[in-house]
Amino acid sequence: MTGAATRYLYLVRHGEATPDESGLTPAGRRQAELLGRRLRDIPFTTVHHGPLPRAEQTARLIGDHLENVPLRVSEVAGDYVPYIPQRDELPAGPADFYLRFLAAAGEEERERGPALARQALDLFTGPVDGDEDRHELVVTHNFLIAWLVRDALYAPEWRWLGLNHGNAALTVIRYAPGRAASLLVSNDMRHLPAELRWTGFPPELHI
Repeated sequence: MTGAATRYLYLVRHGEATPDESGLTPAGRRQAELLGRRLRDIPFTTVHHGPLPRAEQTARLIGDHLENVPLRVSEVAGDYVPYIPQRDELPAGPADFYLRFLAAAGEEERERGPALARQALDLFTGPVDGDEDRHELVVTHNFLIAWLVRDALYAPEWRWLGLNHGNAALTVIRYAPGRAASLLVSNDMRHLPAELRWTGFPPELHI
């Protein structure tokens, strides 16, 4: 789509979830509240969020800090595998690792995920029609953020693999008319104190 105004897409991974993924931990709720404070002055038109409890709860806690911004649940903002590559698409070194990781996806997810991923590109990316810039927030999961970042960088479809984001971390992509997409912010956790950063990553990757 070619539009007349710029879209600023804010992507947020949900806060830290409980082991059974039925909601947020106390740390996850705190992460969401702090992110809401950081975002409270952004003129969002909409907050999209996935249907799972950890994304919905994160969106509502962020929304408490926003003024008159509608929250909209969307399966497109949910948790799914966006693309499953063939072996010959992957670099030789990590190919076995990635294919083992993806082998857990069932047949339904192999069909449903890529279809939703295509819808996400249609719904969330590119400039917008009209005269005013648009700021949109998507509260979602690691895989979708990785998929949209990969697309913004014009990387091959398999490259969503290995792009990881912390809980309540912020990523921002700018889509200006007539320009390439611009990744303004990636995996930014500066709104979180040190003890709340890097959750969602294995301990050995905490920085």
